[in-house]
Parts: sequence; structure tokens; C-alpha cells
Amino acid sequence: MSSLQPFGKIIMIFGIVIFLAGLIISFFDKIPFLGKLPGDITIRRENFTIYFPVVTSIIISILLSLFFYLWNKFKN
Repeated sequence: MSSLQPFGKIIMIFGIVIFLAGLIISFFDKIPFLGKLPGDITIRRENFTIYFPVVTSIIISILLSLFFYLWNKFKN
């Protein structure tokens, strides 16, 4: 068995997750809570808009960490 085989499975799982995220974003025009959380920074000027989803990124990170923790706990 190759030592890279588990790494390949992980890459496939990440690919599926990214694909599903793309489907969700394309089918739902605007996710209601995204970009409206306190702490998300939006700078609007005449010719451009800059958006920094600080709090949204933290919440997504916490949810993904919890998901993978629970997945690993119940898998073993």
C-alpha cells in the first residue's frame, strides 16, 4: 500500500466539500446571515467595495472544527 493513499482520500473529501459549497452558493442567491454579522468589515467607496468577513470566518472555522472533531470521535 502506498503511504500517499490516505492523503488522496483527504483531498477527495475536501474536493467534495468544496463542490457542495459551490452548489449551495449557486442555488441560494444570498445566504441571509452572511455578511451581516457584527464584526464583519465592509468599506464602500465611490469606485470599489472591500469586504472582510472576520466574524463569519471565525464562526465557519469553529463549525468546521466541531464537525471534524465529532467525525473523528465517532469514526474511531
